[in-house]
Amino acid sequence: MGFDRARAVPPPSGESGTAFFLGRQPIVGRQRELVAYELLFRSSQVNAASITDDVAASATVIQHAFADLGMAAALGDRRGYINVSEGLLMSNVIEVLPPERVALEILETVRISPQVVERCRALKEAGYTLVLDDVVTITPETRVLLPLIDTVKLDLMALPEADISSLVANLRPYRVRLLAEKVETQEQYEACRNLGFHLFQGYFFAKPAILTGRMVTPEALALLRIFALTAADAELDDLERALKQAPDLMLRLLNMANARVLPTTSKISSIRNAIIVLGRAQINRFVQIMLFAKESGAAIKSDPLVQTAVMRGCLMEGLAIARGWSKIKDRAFMVGMLSLVDALFGQPLAEIIARLNLEEDLQGALLRREGQLGMLLHMAEASEGSGDKTAISLMEQLNIKELREFNRVQVDAIKWAATL
Repeated sequence: MGFDRARAVPPPSGESGTAFFLGRQPIVGRQRELVAYELLFRSSQVNAASITDDVAASATVIQHAFADLGMAAALGDRRGYINVSEGLLMSNVIEVLPPERVALEILETVRISPQVVERCRALKEAGYTLVLDDVVTITPETRVLLPLIDTVKLDLMALPEADISSLVANLRPYRVRLLAEKVETQEQYEACRNLGFHLFQGYFFAKPAILTGRMVTPEALALLRIFALTAADAELDDLERALKQAPDLMLRLLNMANARVLPTTSKISSIRNAIIVLGRAQINRFVQIMLFAKESGAAIKSDPLVQTAVMRGCLMEGLAIARGWSKIKDRAFMVGMLSLVDALFGQPLAEIIARLNLEEDLQGALLRREGQLGMLLHMAEASEGSGDKTAISLMEQLNIKELREFNRVQVDAIKWAATL
């Protein structure tokens, strides 16, 4: 994807670390299962530093991303797609990346010269997966490179519908996997699936809007009811009564509470006792995650919707703490999770919010991006987008002065989501 690539400036003498944004966009398979992430490295030029060495810049970003985050936290057990420029492709810097964990995405700006072909051949023999980005036509140079390529990405926004079918037919003899990027609608997804595409990427999955027209099941209604009660600080009796109507959740909460108590104390046997031990905030958070996991019908780690919702909630909580708004950190997590509940049920957000009887500031943040919570939600959404200008502007509004501070919060959110 011809994305706003990472360009980090090597730190001046005396400075520790290089500032970067690290985004992740899900890549899903034919059943909408999570297959990989494209790691979207972005950096700010707020210091007005001059970039003269693309290789050094990219190397710095890769080093800091994986040093700060770690491969397991960044990717879980999935593969990471990483954009490589011509300079980075031809340098030995690329060889610090483990071939079994990454796919090298050769950008459309790379000139396919004999030297590039030979370099790709060497990387292929070393075990690297090679991806050709933004293919719009098959040139004589492309034909030379295609036997070394594992996956070809087609940009749906750059190709008329008729050209996509023709290009797919021309690529078929090369036995490459086809990845449709910038998929934004159900119709695009189904059309590409019918054409034989293997992988898919775009806002249709990452925003995401992958579940449409779902009915709210009785189990989900019970979870929503418990969620509303914990959010409204309901009486203990009311919360206990609601939990008893959700047997699987009640059992999980009992197990969680028993894991919390010391070996020398009595085990927890009542739901009331479990509520007291865990606390309403912990129950509220667990209910939110369970709600997404149950309704999506997939394991947390393999569902892009659940992953995005959890990361958004964690990021908003961390930003609230960083900004000095610790009193609203739990509400920030809640707003982040709830901001995607319309995608979960395929129903208008306003209708779902109305059932929860949320306080006015929560409704204002979710529906109109108002107040402190609304600003945090806007920031979280901007960090998932395709550039960093909006994110930088919002950082200034939030009075987050250091880009590294945002990066630390973002890294912590990714790590926490990876532990689920």
